[in-house]
Amino acid sequence: MQYDGTRQCRDAGEATMRDTDSEDWLRLSLTPGMGPAHTCRLLAAFGTPAQVLAASQASLARHVPDKLAQALKQGPDPEQLARSLAWLDTPENRLLTLADSDYPSSLLEISDPPPVLYAKGQVGLLGSASLGVVGSRNATPQGVQNAEAFSRDLSQRGWCIVSGLALGIDTAAHRGGLSGPGSTIAVVGTGLDIVYPARNHALAHQIAAEGLILSEFALGTPGRAGNFPRRNRIISGLARGVLVVEAALQSGSLITAREAAEQGREVFAIPGSIHSTLSKGCHQLIKHGAKLVETAADILEELGAAPEPAVLRPTAKNPVAPADAAEASLLAALGHDPLDIDSLVTRANLTPDRVYAMLLTLELTGQVAKLPGGRYQRLA
Repeated sequence: MQYDGTRQCRDAGEATMRDTDSEDWLRLSLTPGMGPAHTCRLLAAFGTPAQVLAASQASLARHVPDKLAQALKQGPDPEQLARSLAWLDTPENRLLTLADSDYPSSLLEISDPPPVLYAKGQVGLLGSASLGVVGSRNATPQGVQNAEAFSRDLSQRGWCIVSGLALGIDTAAHRGGLSGPGSTIAVVGTGLDIVYPARNHALAHQIAAEGLILSEFALGTPGRAGNFPRRNRIISGLARGVLVVEAALQSGSLITAREAAEQGREVFAIPGSIHSTLSKGCHQLIKHGAKLVETAADILEELGAAPEPAVLRPTAKNPVAPADAAEASLLAALGHDPLDIDSLVTRANLTPDRVYAMLLTLELTGQVAKLPGGRYQRLA
């Protein structure tokens, strides 16, 4: 018979609702080789983690490989177990299990829900209406601005923003979420005693204080490459939909979008320039059925929430009007696609020195951003 992880995890969760022993859950989950499928299979067979741990090796081997059955009888690394139990002594730290009433019910709808989640922060956010916001780590200034603006607008309407704490779009999404009452959830690919990337150390601490950080990975787990695609199923599983802001064709954000589609969530994408590699992933999603969105209102309409009358188009922070007609003309020549200096000189019919001087002014006033490769992009 084909293994049904979703059904067995749901049944296991119901069967273990009286088992609140975090140490047993830790002993089970910290056993080397123990993954979600094996955990759910054992819980379905034996009932509670305590009963799994008490079972004989021969009984365990009827449900999992012999090597794993042997590891279960040997138990996890004592130091790792002690470190995890000490971590749980801090009030803001929680271990959410299938037996916990705070465990997000939406994750029981996915094919391989994590049996345990390490949580730091406001666990109550797991009951909020949530939207995943993901995109490129090497985002353009416009992409960063769009991610923060959409997330801020949605958070102001009470939506919790779920992302992965990576650089670029994820970082902007979390900042936008934190600026409104909806707040934000960061699903990370490391243990919660590690901040990755290190550049987001301050942001991670702010999210822990005002939002929520989640991980299925044990304390001490470093940022291995395989962890991040795996955590994407949790980002999409927590959310009612996923917005992709910028993504190349090989982006991990497309994995999150695919997970969302397979989980029955809505997928949204912001279009961009046909010349930008970071738009090609979004355009591919749109070709395959993702909804093209230009405003946060587009997302709210699709998810059934009535948008407010205000237009929610992302704009630059504190936009400044061009100082003179020449700068306005240069902005018009620049358009909304990234452009190199030579092309801009030709379009604007100005000398290179004049264009450089005007671009510097526009950059300082937040209307233009300089991109790698000597190109410029309009922000307003």
